[in-house]
Amino acid sequence: MTILLAGCGDLGTEAGLRFAAAGDRVVGWRRSPEKLPPVITGIAADLTAADLPAIPADTTAVVVAVAADSPTEAAYRAAYVDGLAHVLDALERDGVTPRRVLFVSSTAVYGDAGGGWVDESTTPAPGGFSGRIIREAEELLVSRLRGPGSSPVVLRLGGIYGPGRTRLMDQVRSGQAVIPDEPRYTNRIHRDDAAAAIVRLVCSPSMPAPVYVGVDNSPAELGDVMRFLATEMGFPEPPVGPAGEARGGNKRCSNALLRSTGFEFAYPSFREGYRDILAGTGVRHP
Repeated sequence: MTILLAGCGDLGTEAGLRFAAAGDRVVGWRRSPEKLPPVITGIAADLTAADLPAIPADTTAVVVAVAADSPTEAAYRAAYVDGLAHVLDALERDGVTPRRVLFVSSTAVYGDAGGGWVDESTTPAPGGFSGRIIREAEELLVSRLRGPGSSPVVLRLGGIYGPGRTRLMDQVRSGQAVIPDEPRYTNRIHRDDAAAAIVRLVCSPSMPAPVYVGVDNSPAELGDVMRFLATEMGFPEPPVGPAGEARGGNKRCSNALLRSTGFEFAYPSFREGYRDILAGTGVRHP
């Protein structure tokens, strides 16, 4: 198979390495293709621009994994809505009909659920511009690929952490972390598990569901995560106080549908994932 990774940053690269290890030809589009490993054929591309490179005629699957350049509404629209539209335009331009097009979305489309559970059957109700724009991109994907041909798949990922994604660890280490004074559930997934989920859904021989929630097995209160990190790293427990607005809303996301495909997590909770990161960095005590 030839897999096109439209947006081949950290997550796309990890997925690409896994596709390549399975024997697939992998093409990665990114602004700086020289940063890609040799097993991924890197091609310079800016998804926010309409003039994208030619798509290989034998492309069997496309993974659209983009990220906004900045936390602004304009940047999110350029990356998610315009970027996706340009990829779909290029497929039409070149007459390529891949078997599957997977769009990496976000659980931000659900907004806040007051600590309740959400899954694929929950009606999206984004509370901020990021979730609203990503939801618009989801709808664009489905509307453009309606009918026979490519099957669209949306993978709504929780907060991605892993190598190089240590924001919460850095906050605890620097003393800037604050445990919310009211319970706040968070949902996350290790970068490696997110990449493995992409590969599983793209390569599944059976028709996948249209939407999957990609989070680990254990939604956790933010305070519990911070206390765990402080203990593991040997720092004082962060203080309790007003912590500002929840970035991802207060909700618990279910991954039951993803697990029903036979998918198994290398890091089923934040504990295994963060311990692995700490072991890799050698940072456990001040």
